[in-house]
Formats: sequence, structure tokens, C-alpha cells
Amino acid sequence: MEGLFGMKHGIELDRFDRSILAIVQENNLTPHRVIGERVGLSAPAVTRRLGRLRETGIIQRDVSIVAGAALGRALTLIVQVAADSEQIDQVDAMRNAFKACPQVQHCYYVTGEADFTLIFNVSDMQEYEQLTRSLFIENPNVRRFTTFVAMETVKASQEVFVQG
Repeated sequence: MEGLFGMKHGIELDRFDRSILAIVQENNLTPHRVIGERVGLSAPAVTRRLGRLRETGIIQRDVSIVAGAALGRALTLIVQVAADSEQIDQVDAMRNAFKACPQVQHCYYVTGEADFTLIFNVSDMQEYEQLTRSLFIENPNVRRFTTFVAMETVKASQEVFVQG
């Protein structure tokens, strides 16, 4: 839970932690020696800090970002889904179905006209049509869904802005 003055997960983030986070969000394979040189710490100090950031859940995962087009999955779709009923069990069932779908890259439970906003990565519209049948059309709690086709990825990032 985020608190005041940078408190998260029970630890306070200082300028070194924030600088390290900015660097590893760009490239988490940056050697600890190089990170240390850039932030003014020893490599062992960087290693300890990164370990603490991982243990506390501030760093949630270390991943590689794969180019979808290189795997024949160049189509990105943004979908807004409105639920018919907002009963907890029915919304949870939708949430679980979206979470289990490997083509859903992001799923947000949102306010406004829609209840969910989903980001899909698919190979083609035929694959997406099959998904719409199983996730939306056959789901009695889906009132409507609206699909937006991304013509160009202007920016795609999971980086969290780190302030000094």
C-alpha cells in the first residue's frame, strides 16, 4: 500500500533506490557494477538494495519484453466490456476468464461506461473473432463490448515514473 513520502511495502525509498529503479526499468540486465557507478554505490550495495526491493514486492518481476510481430502476433486490440450485472460473483467470473486468457496482455477493472478495459495481442482478426465468441458472446453477463484496433503503437511501457 502506497503511503506518504514514498513509503511502500514498509520501506522508505531513498534517492539511491529510486535511481536504481529507474535504471533496472530500462534494462534489468545492467551489471550491478555499472549501476553502482551511475548512482554512486558499490556493486554489493546495489545487490543488497535490489534484493530488498524484490523481497518487499516493489520490484514485482524481472521479464524480457518480446516483439509480438517477430512471433506473428502484431495485432493489438483495445476492448471495452460492459457487464450486465455487477454482482460480485459474476464480475469475479469475468475477471477470472479475462485473467486466464493468454492473449489478454492487460485487464483493468474500470469506472465509467465500461466495466473492463482489455488489451489483446493476437495474430489476426480470425483469432480475435474466436476469442470474442468465448469471452464475450457466450458470456451471459456481457452486455456489450467495443473493440478498437491499434493502427500504430506510439508508446508501450510498463515503466513506472520514478521521481528523484
